[in-house]
Amino acid sequence: MLELQRTIAKPVTLSGTGLHTGTSCTITFKPAPENYGIKFIRVDLGGSPEIPANVDYVVDLSRGTTLGIGEAKVHTVEHVLAAIVGLQIDNIIIEIDGIEPPVGDGSAMPFVEKLLEAGFVTQNSPKDYLVIDQTVMYHDEDKKIDIVALPLNDYRITIMVDYQNPALGSQHTGLFNLEKEFITEFAPARTFCFLSEVEQLADQGLIKGGNINNAVVIVDHEIDDERLKRLKEKLNLPEDISITHEGFLSNNQLRFKNEPVRHKLLDMMGDLALIGVPIKAQILAARPGHKANVEFAKKIRTLYQQKKLVKKYQLVKKEGVVFDANAIQRILPHRYPFLLVDKIIDLELDKRVVGVKCVTINEPFFPGHFPGQPIMPGVLIVEAMAQVSGILVLNSFIDPANHLVYFMSINNAKFRKPVVPGDQLILEAEIISKKTKYFSIKGSAYVDGNLVAEAEFMGAIVDKENKPQN
Repeated sequence: MLELQRTIAKPVTLSGTGLHTGTSCTITFKPAPENYGIKFIRVDLGGSPEIPANVDYVVDLSRGTTLGIGEAKVHTVEHVLAAIVGLQIDNIIIEIDGIEPPVGDGSAMPFVEKLLEAGFVTQNSPKDYLVIDQTVMYHDEDKKIDIVALPLNDYRITIMVDYQNPALGSQHTGLFNLEKEFITEFAPARTFCFLSEVEQLADQGLIKGGNINNAVVIVDHEIDDERLKRLKEKLNLPEDISITHEGFLSNNQLRFKNEPVRHKLLDMMGDLALIGVPIKAQILAARPGHKANVEFAKKIRTLYQQKKLVKKYQLVKKEGVVFDANAIQRILPHRYPFLLVDKIIDLELDKRVVGVKCVTINEPFFPGHFPGQPIMPGVLIVEAMAQVSGILVLNSFIDPANHLVYFMSINNAKFRKPVVPGDQLILEAEIISKKTKYFSIKGSAYVDGNLVAEAEFMGAIVDKENKPQN
């Protein structure tokens, strides 16, 4: 795999009709600077809004993957993104003058050919690979979908599908060498659907740009000549349609024996591009779809953001430590004698955090609480839980340098056992709910595995420049 970032050498343009909307559209790929990433620009809208290609901007998954910001949207982006990822392009501007890229022949090949025509430029910055070093899993029991990422210093994807249809059956495929296999073995694989889906989508006014040349249609029920004629009229097809003895609509020969599952792999490559960085991992997937792909991409992106944060604040890597005391002081504004967290030992971004406070006889509050019988004040245990919570919430905003956490209420605070010198407080905080800048958190404190205190917090994230004045 390539180690330096790359973009394209010159602009290239492709025009055509969108699969679902049937609208005409021109898409132009342009070179982009280092660390720019992949961005769609709707040049037909006022202000030419930019839409970054990452999971934070996915707004619809009903028929393909749709990105959007406000009123600006781009439908069915997965084939474009698969071409970009398959050619290992890191930085690219995608100008589009409509709501949906051209469908072409239903594969990623038209985009691949244009990008190859543009040529590539190797840039100076190294690729920002996310190296998967732990197992990441996604499971959907109802749809029997499983996706897992395993540690591997390379990029591989293996997929299995089983639709229990005689014409399709069970299929599997795998991409093991991006440079050697993507262009010839996967980019040409066309989208596919079942005949029943075609009828439903046509009734819903979708697939307006679909025809028998840009999709493989699998016949999953009997249909007579009269219904075929009506379907032809709904789709505005110029030619008659028929059913082949292999169980496909019209005489549209498969490019590969297992073309449908190869296209599923292509879709997954495009959807995983929404992680926002190239990955090194072994991906195994059973019965994936756009919704599952994007949910999985969200998990991987969260892992990437967490690794990025740890790298930013924890300058020296320590076994079993996410953030040490020095890193904590880079995140929180608290200082002696009011910094009550010594280290963070576990962090799941947007979910939970575990911190440690080592309670010593040298704590400044012990001489007065209480003389001759030192006990850590319950309010300071609550404060320690709150500080750990602040680390979790601030990091969820990815910009703690410019924000503060203000707690608005403390509810259901309970103190189970006294905390004394020599105890090690294990402080856990878990997000109960989070809206744009407001949150609620459940905090718990343990000593030797025993619950000593708990409370629920509600708070707000505020910009530092907007902090209240005395």
